Amino acid sequence: MTYHKHTSKNPQAVACDFSTFFTQLAENNASFTVALSGGSTPKILFDLLAAEFSEAIDWNNIHFYWGDERCVPPKHEESNYKMTEEHLFSKVSVPVGNIHRVLGENDPVDEAGRYGKLIRENLPSANSLPQFDLIILGMGSDGHTASIFPHEMSLLHSNKVCEVATHPDSGQKRVTLTGPVINNARNIAFLVTGESKKPKTTEIFGHKANYKTYPAAHIRPTRGDLHWFLDESATPG
Repeated sequence: MTYHKHTSKNPQAVACDFSTFFTQLAENNASFTVALSGGSTPKILFDLLAAEFSEAIDWNNIHFYWGDERCVPPKHEESNYKMTEEHLFSKVSVPVGNIHRVLGENDPVDEAGRYGKLIRENLPSANSLPQFDLIILGMGSDGHTASIFPHEMSLLHSNKVCEVATHPDSGQKRVTLTGPVINNARNIAFLVTGESKKPKTTEIFGHKANYKTYPAAHIRPTRGDLHWFLDESATPG
């Protein structure tokens, strides 16, 4: 694993720095697979990609998946797909066939199985697991990433591609990639912004206190590169 830490002034600067990184990573690839994240920072990122990087990226070569999705219909306000559609796909020329959404309106268990099978069929295999070129992740103030929460650490070691996760407070069901598939990616990029994230990044980066109880601390690619894109307020103290 090769580790990289990128610190930017604010969430907008994080989005700009990551957009440059993404553009360089995706260029000259006939087929580039990326798993997207939801959240406020990706929303800023998608707006920026559409506004300033749309001509620099060959969207025909990029296949989009999701690292996790809430089990809601695609037009629901909490849908990660809806957010991406509104802030990115509706503004750039991505072929419809390159967008592989989680069918959040379906039964969660059935959909986790279907989506996992789709990923296995579509992506190249390495270490007996499908391998994404890039997985974009966020981190919650509780240390969760994708939809792997601290109360479901077993999802970090599942033998499935996707599992059903349960939000600890709302009880909402979600479909998430599992730890082994995330760690099998060629590149993993955390986008983490905001003062509320600083306590957890401080523990994770410094291997302090309860860091091993945070799912984000267990994201360490088997052979790929790990990137943390942080703004100043989320940078470890």
